[in-house]
Amino acid sequence: MSSEVSDSTDVWTGWYRDRRGAEAIVLTADGRTVTTRIRGAEYTGGSLAALRATDGNGGLPLAGCVLEWDLPLPVVLDHGTQQGTLSCLLSIGEALSDGSPERVDLQLTLHCGGAAYESGVTAGDFEQALGRILRQLPPGARFARGLLEAA
Repeated sequence: MSSEVSDSTDVWTGWYRDRRGAEAIVLTADGRTVTTRIRGAEYTGGSLAALRATDGNGGLPLAGCVLEWDLPLPVVLDHGTQQGTLSCLLSIGEALSDGSPERVDLQLTLHCGGAAYESGVTAGDFEQALGRILRQLPPGARFARGLLEAA
């Protein structure tokens, strides 16, 4: 899994898995929305945890699956910047009667400086999960780039 970054859009490659198998996907985030295509259907949303099929594809939320991707996340420390990689795992539960997922679980792991820092499982809140990781880093540490609001 890798990522490419441009001025206004981030593109991350990863994997989608469900009962029918796995496939490589591309996640595109422009700061407002996240978009991906899964088995020919386009999904978009204000966050990864809120991806829905476009109206032409039924409009239902993504459910009953797992998304995995990595993205570069440099960490600024007192002695300089270290390149880090943020591994992301989003588990979306089965659909309820209204089509919404029964649960959305997000787990982030930052690999940096030979160590791994884990967020634990959060309810799909990217900022909360990043905050948990940041609190494990040395005092004064910060992420060298802002992650998209849409993540």
